[in-house]
Amino acid sequence: MSDPTRWLELSLEVDGELAEAVAEVLARFAPNRVAIEASHIQDQPDGEGVPTGPVRVAAYLPVDEDLEATRQRIEEALWHLHVIRPLPQPTYRFLQEQDWAEAWKHAYRPIAVGERLMIVPAWLENPDPQRVPLLLDPGMAFGTGTHPTTQMCLAEVERLVQPGMTVLDVGCGSGILSIAALKLGAVRALGVDTDPQAVAVAQENAARNGVAEGFRAAVGSVEALRQPPLGPVKAPLVLANILAPILVRLLDEEGLADLLTPDGALVLSGILENQAEDVLAAARRAGLALAHRRQMDDWVTLTVKPM
Repeated sequence: MSDPTRWLELSLEVDGELAEAVAEVLARFAPNRVAIEASHIQDQPDGEGVPTGPVRVAAYLPVDEDLEATRQRIEEALWHLHVIRPLPQPTYRFLQEQDWAEAWKHAYRPIAVGERLMIVPAWLENPDPQRVPLLLDPGMAFGTGTHPTTQMCLAEVERLVQPGMTVLDVGCGSGILSIAALKLGAVRALGVDTDPQAVAVAQENAARNGVAEGFRAAVGSVEALRQPPLGPVKAPLVLANILAPILVRLLDEEGLADLLTPDGALVLSGILENQAEDVLAAARRAGLALAHRRQMDDWVTLTVKPM
């Protein structure tokens, strides 16, 4: 019997190189319900946290009549991946939606990002008043800031945002990137996500940070920014922190580059080092050239601009 408030969490702890491959497998069966996060947050004396250890990849499956069949198909797909490179056994636990939030609260600490930002769980105080706080409660959406891809995107937002600009956020998740842009001076941020729950959580987080007036979100992807109620719109800063194969598809087939103004910058993240050239090749086919590259561990963020 279906229970819309109950989820089965399936998770594995792997190194960064394997994380993307595992996430791609899980995303076949749990679209928009896959998280890649640091597995441990080490407390610091000043109250901040530092992500450490292997990467935790988790999928969230709705508890319904298809659950057991979906679980079996996932285990079969992971077995095939295990043949190529050994994987740990997945762990399972059932969660109520409120359990998700409580588990996250126990594991999370404020995290300093870039030169000016501090990701702060909504129930804690900002330990460094000199930094701009991003107050966050992820609900059942993803983007807590512990993973290198999100941290590098935030550093690029910090570097690129200009007062008064419009920012587009493709795959907005918890809304963390849009919120950062607005708190750093952007006047408008438009987010899209294929998960309705993420859209709702992003709007709540924008209100929590006092930037709801400048933030709008809708269910969808690139096409949703080309038509009402959000579009048609082009912007000088476009953010896409997704998985590398999806970035390639958005560039090749869905016109992601067309969202940019002629002098704009597109930040592409969610890319493993060995996937960077494929994503960059797709960007070049779309008329974009590499302007800036960041790397943390095995993860890469590419900022590209019109040629």
